[in-house]
Amino acid sequence: MPSAPNPAEPHSAYLLLEDGRRFDGLPLGHAGAAVGEVVFNTSMTGYQEVLTDPSYAGQLVAMTYPLIGNYGTNHADLESARPQVSGFIVREAARFPSSWRSRSDLQDYLATHGVVGIRDVDTRALTRHIRSEGAMRGGIAGGDVAGQELLERVLAHPRMEGLELACGVSTERPYTVAAVGEEVYHVAAFDFGVKASSPRLLSERGCRVTVLPAQAETAEVLGMEPDGLFLSNGPGDPAAVERTGETIRQVASRGIPVFGICLGHQLIARAFGGETFKLPFGHHGGNHPVMNHDRSSVEITSQNHGFAVRAGEGREVSGAPEMRVTHSNLYDGTVAGIAHARLPVIAVQYHPEAAPGPHDSSYLFDDFVSMMAAARRERGARRPDSYIGS
Repeated sequence: MPSAPNPAEPHSAYLLLEDGRRFDGLPLGHAGAAVGEVVFNTSMTGYQEVLTDPSYAGQLVAMTYPLIGNYGTNHADLESARPQVSGFIVREAARFPSSWRSRSDLQDYLATHGVVGIRDVDTRALTRHIRSEGAMRGGIAGGDVAGQELLERVLAHPRMEGLELACGVSTERPYTVAAVGEEVYHVAAFDFGVKASSPRLLSERGCRVTVLPAQAETAEVLGMEPDGLFLSNGPGDPAAVERTGETIRQVASRGIPVFGICLGHQLIARAFGGETFKLPFGHHGGNHPVMNHDRSSVEITSQNHGFAVRAGEGREVSGAPEMRVTHSNLYDGTVAGIAHARLPVIAVQYHPEAAPGPHDSSYLFDDFVSMMAAARRERGARRPDSYIGS
């Protein structure tokens, strides 16, 4: 059942889509207005990870699970220092969280960080509308804001196509995540909106990770002489981040393994001639089945992206004949993973570092470590050439 109205709260709020469709509800979080691309996420848990995922920059996120906030918020489940979403949309917001880990409820957490939200929305109807008409721009505002005024703000907001959002969420200066235990490898990581889980999982496998700003130059990366290059997730259109392609090609051509996820996956495909395109309503949730062609197995994955790599003939990437498709999304057949035929390059469209899960794909970090070990052996280095992950 929807939350009972509280007389002390403002009377109403509403979500308005660019096509004029309106969804009424009650205010949640910070009082104000917010605009962005409206998408839906199908995860049953992990709403705090969703809120703090930099890949959601510029988006109003609607949760399809009907009760959000039931275990509150805490300081441990953050993927970045603060919420990254432009707005938050839920059916029912729990008033009284029940968890020993909780430090604040959803209302206070959103209000503290200035996130405008709306509750008591018919999220099922909203999701069906987006699935039918596609992701579109929208706005959240209080009932005292005129619909025409909000619609004008929505229509003036830029579309996601062509937007370069990675630099806006990237670190301003490099920082290091130390290896857990003995340091075996050094990984350079591009931060296009990296989630905290990725450097942590690499560090647990004996890697010191140097996280670099999105605009880091090729010379800076090569000058570090890393054992591997990691390209993170991030928001926006991959076509707007073209300058990274040269770095990817230069690093890979030197035999240094490259591993990309989400936006990193798209940038790798484009670096070798591949094409990307905007999906109708994207993939956002923790329950997407993916076929691993190399292992003839199915993985349940966490995904969050609005763009995808275009497939070519057979299991090739369109425009990049040396890139083969290693994984496919079983919902719509889109490319979910690629690998280079000659160079040590792998990438996936989903989140192998997913928190709170699923964890079917965490083996990809082990594969990356194995690639670095093989590359070190080929270089004839005298340092330790293998590592058994934890």
